[in-house]
Amino acid sequence: MANPISLPLQEKLPRKNTLKRASDLFIFLLLLSLCSYRLLHLNTHGSVWLLALTCESWFTLMWFLMMNSKWNLVDHKTYPDRLIKGMRELPPVDMFVTTADVSLEPAIVTVNTVLSLLAVDYPCHKLACYVSDDGCSPITLYSLIEASKFAQLWVPFCKKYFIRVRAPFMYFSTRPEIPSGVLEEGFLHDWRRMKSDYEELKRKIEEAAKKSLPFPLTGEFAEFSNIERGNHPSIVKVIWENKDKVPNGVPHLVYVAREKRPNQAHHFKAGAMNVLTRVSGVLTNAPFMLNVDCDMFANNPQVILHAMCILLGSKEEKDSGFVQFPQIFYGGLKDDPFGNQMVIANEFILRGIAGIQGPIYGGTGCFHTRKIIYGQPPDTKGTQGQVHEVSRERYGRSWELSKSIVKIMSGMTEETPTFHCNSSNLKAAEEVASCFYEFDTCWGTEVGWIYGSMTEDVLTGLRIHSLGWTSAFCTPQPPAFLGCAPMGGPACLNQWKRWTTGLLQILIGNHSPLLAAVTKKLKFRQCLVYILCSTWASRSIPEFFYSALPAYCLLSGTSFMPKVSDPWILVPTILFIFYNLYTLSEYLSCGLSFCTWWNNQRMQRITFLTASLFGSLGVLLKVLGISETIFEVTRKDQNDSDSINDVDAGRFTFDSSPLFVPATALVLVHLISLIGFLIGVQPLASDASESGLGEVVCSIWVLLSFMPFVKGLFGKGNFGIPRATICKAGALAFLFMHLGTKANR
Repeated sequence: MANPISLPLQEKLPRKNTLKRASDLFIFLLLLSLCSYRLLHLNTHGSVWLLALTCESWFTLMWFLMMNSKWNLVDHKTYPDRLIKGMRELPPVDMFVTTADVSLEPAIVTVNTVLSLLAVDYPCHKLACYVSDDGCSPITLYSLIEASKFAQLWVPFCKKYFIRVRAPFMYFSTRPEIPSGVLEEGFLHDWRRMKSDYEELKRKIEEAAKKSLPFPLTGEFAEFSNIERGNHPSIVKVIWENKDKVPNGVPHLVYVAREKRPNQAHHFKAGAMNVLTRVSGVLTNAPFMLNVDCDMFANNPQVILHAMCILLGSKEEKDSGFVQFPQIFYGGLKDDPFGNQMVIANEFILRGIAGIQGPIYGGTGCFHTRKIIYGQPPDTKGTQGQVHEVSRERYGRSWELSKSIVKIMSGMTEETPTFHCNSSNLKAAEEVASCFYEFDTCWGTEVGWIYGSMTEDVLTGLRIHSLGWTSAFCTPQPPAFLGCAPMGGPACLNQWKRWTTGLLQILIGNHSPLLAAVTKKLKFRQCLVYILCSTWASRSIPEFFYSALPAYCLLSGTSFMPKVSDPWILVPTILFIFYNLYTLSEYLSCGLSFCTWWNNQRMQRITFLTASLFGSLGVLLKVLGISETIFEVTRKDQNDSDSINDVDAGRFTFDSSPLFVPATALVLVHLISLIGFLIGVQPLASDASESGLGEVVCSIWVLLSFMPFVKGLFGKGNFGIPRATICKAGALAFLFMHLGTKANR
């Protein structure tokens, strides 16, 4: 496939972070000192200090795990120009786009992502784009058919004028830049034509989405005439085939709606990804696969070249498991009021994990080698006979899929792939998309995307790392992919709740990282990374109790802080000040503002006491057999300039969800206890007249962190907490106050 390449295609460069390591250790020592002090004085302070010790011990463990994750920061530098010059043939790549609900994920969003992928800088006869429609909507198929017509003009336009941003909605949202070396008049003529055609495409799709029956269900849409969502056969449609294998044409485009039947588990996104893997294995069988969510468009046209630099340029096979690109979001509001831009996580945590065994799989913007999805360990090559014998039991009964797996396992992939779209192969594709195909196979357990968690991406990455593979974190400029982050309170918190539920499911499931370091080839420090990831949401429980402690102490006349005259008061004081300065410095070093830091800090507190708390309780109820967890799709819209510039865009919004009850109750308790203390209704702590100061400061800090809820008590409409929620929270607050005042008697 390749000529010898003298220069490296990629480099792994460690960062110097001595000062950061020293700061991490200093905070860790302060936490240990605080826990030691509480332990030594536990007998003289009682249950309040025991609760504080328990919470602070958990925070100390979380900090140790976080410190491990950020200890070895590395950068991956790629050289796509060297790849182009040094390779005779670039390998084929199958691209997967997943969408689940056309009402929550509008078809125009999916279309823009697909168009950006079809127009990347890569030989188009080496690419195939598969779109999984888990909602089985004729609107999605109609939109892709119309998009394929537009792509015949859009792809040549992008490559002719070296357009950088190739998602039409984003490209046409700004004034056109005249490329160097082209006639301005000719470019502007083509630009106006493309914009007009895109507006027409957008109009058609949006009008179709508004109608209950936008077009007759005949011809291409005949299969949709007698089906219902959740109960339909598999549908595989070749929307566009690059029959002439034109290098600068439009890649293959395939629509897939897997079979669904009532009472048959479909395993959410993991099941959809496994169907795409099998369908693409039958039709194109590329050795590399890219998967993106329907709202993550390709922002860097050389994204595949960057990924191939790592996958093909690694010295050892185990170093080329998968390449994860960061999740970066466009159109973010000023100062990130909802704390969902994940800049710090990308800059420090994922770069740090990349210095161990590699970043965790993030579910989108990721390139895999197909053989690791098939469960093959690194540095092993089976013969054709061995692979064939195993595949019938392990991978299912499809003869066409078995043959494709033999080629992947033995490395006999074609440099110029053949697109097998005859009737027999399409029938085979529909067969492997059946909901019954996986019965008595290893799909979802040892092969493909792993079942058992709503965060199937993290679980699948854990399985890959456990086999001995490593991964890489690639951060080219401009960013490879851009997506839209949820806005408002409910959307953000529902997404975090789903992540919380999925991560805790991993911790208690059959693939728990607690056992992987012993039974698998997972490095110990990488095991700690997965333990941090899967237990992070469980911090919500000690966070809730710790946040309630100041109010309880003010109500009961007790204290959980050292006396002001006690020299040990310096430990929590220094810890509080240094930790906040440390986190602030991380934001400032990334070019972010003080307001961004504060918004992220308060949203972290809010998330823990709403989404994470309910996610943790949901998993507990499932373990006890009381209820089942529910998968909720996050609404995805392309944020326009008007919504971003709206003065109310950054305000926290509420709905009637029970998610908001605990935090509202906490705010009510702190307001009442703090007011009561300040006016002299509540007594001081019994051990010293000065011991209430620390609790007052902590209570004020909690209220500042939950200021959106304080404002929500008096807000109106979506910006106000519903009365029903306030009533429920008030009942909880009254119960808490009763317990606190009772303890004081």
